[in-house]
Amino acid sequence: MDIKTHRLIDTNLCGEPVEIKSDRYAKVRLNTTDDMKVDDKGLIHGGFIFGAADYCAMICVNHPNVVLASSHVKFLKPSKVGDVLYFEARVLKKEDRKRIVKVIGYRQDKPIFEGEFLCVITEKHVLDR
Repeated sequence: MDIKTHRLIDTNLCGEPVEIKSDRYAKVRLNTTDDMKVDDKGLIHGGFIFGAADYCAMICVNHPNVVLASSHVKFLKPSKVGDVLYFEARVLKKEDRKRIVKVIGYRQDKPIFEGEFLCVITEKHVLDR
């Protein structure tokens, strides 16, 4: 896989790429761990779920200067320590430097998350402005 963005991300916290078809499709696997739990029942913090979905959207676009501009998400089911989650992203629409990316997260083929991400490819790195 030739990943061109978010190269220094911690894949233990944001998921590991499984498959990528640049500017069309990506799949990420997130193994949930004790580091992600918020209580003694093992509930996973939604930020880790969102982080994996966001990362999946970024590598779906797969451009060095892609950033997240906005998102609309739904958390459909909770996750717990030990769950193996998969996220699939597909580009729905391309318009100039903008990409609308749909991401679905699931556990054992059952949806746990869905969202639309507005990704923007900037002319240069966002911190070089």
